[in-house]
Amino acid sequence: MKKNSYTLFILLALILALPAGCRAGEKKSLGKPQDDRIRLVNLPDEHKVDIFIDSKYFTSYIYPDDMEKPVLYPLNSPSGVPVTRGFPLNPRPGERVDHPHQVGLWFNYGNVNGLDFWNNSYNIPEETKDRYGTIRHREIRSIKSENSHGILEVTMDWLKADGTPILREESKFIFYGSENYRAVDRIIKLTALDTEVVFTDNKEGLFAIRTARAFESPSDQPQVFVDANGVPTEVKVMNNEGVNGKYRSSEGIEGSDVWGTRAKWVTLSAVLDQDSISLAIIDHPENPGFPTYWHARGYGLFSANNLGQKIFSKGKEELNFTLEPGETVTFRYRFVIQSGHFLTDEEMEQEFVEFTKKLFAAFGCFQLLPQSL
Repeated sequence: MKKNSYTLFILLALILALPAGCRAGEKKSLGKPQDDRIRLVNLPDEHKVDIFIDSKYFTSYIYPDDMEKPVLYPLNSPSGVPVTRGFPLNPRPGERVDHPHQVGLWFNYGNVNGLDFWNNSYNIPEETKDRYGTIRHREIRSIKSENSHGILEVTMDWLKADGTPILREESKFIFYGSENYRAVDRIIKLTALDTEVVFTDNKEGLFAIRTARAFESPSDQPQVFVDANGVPTEVKVMNNEGVNGKYRSSEGIEGSDVWGTRAKWVTLSAVLDQDSISLAIIDHPENPGFPTYWHARGYGLFSANNLGQKIFSKGKEELNFTLEPGETVTFRYRFVIQSGHFLTDEEMEQEFVEFTKKLFAAFGCFQLLPQSL
């Protein structure tokens, strides 16, 4: 192959490998630099960091003292419509009011050294609070606003009921998007502190979002769900108007059948406010338990659970993941919001490739896969 042809081939390959946000119509000026398209605003007095993309509000990292974990809440579509449930922070008419611990987009687990970090909320009676753990925001290590991405790096502690930390968490959030696209990469580094930490196999985990009503599956039957501590929550029959959510996994499985299956990615699509919107969670091959099992429920809980296997496999598999003192583990996930059309399998496969391979910064686009914090 001649030198010029070879150079052209490499250039075309780089263009095709660019992140979806770069290919989706972002305009890059070759002259005067643009203002930061993706802007992070630190509001320490309000215990939050606001994230804007092209001057539109996207989400906030919130860490109020009266919540049991920091979360991203709310999350908006590119047109500004919330895709997360409002309850319990900002209830909306017609919503379910079950599972008050399911807020925004979060990361935690149902059994860590015997403590339930997943189900902890304001609704837990004081006499049983000693069974639950809390994740407490400690500091913001770095905030960056740029044209192609924004980065937020934070430190959290996973605490026993008496306030003793057992895990140190360092999380990096990478925000990016284009006209009809929003995404968050979250890289979570967990370090065991002074004691061994055991993530006992449990269905309640790990990286999850509680969605707006439209993304739920239509249902005419009441259901009762029991958490890891045996506490029941009744999910009552509700008006199904506008409820049209549908799961689809990388294995071609759809609807409620996605629950308890393994897949490298899953989409949840619905029409909301006359806009076709897909939500997607992508697992990473370096995560323990890849490809993850999916704790994806029809009532709006959409979760990837890499550490829970026993209940999903009906006892055929079990993973009690353990960290010795000082040992670390890193989890990587991508969360996507696509508006204007439902994500296809082909688009999701491209997202998966982009997320799981190193990409060089080219034409102003960001290298998507940090290998370390």
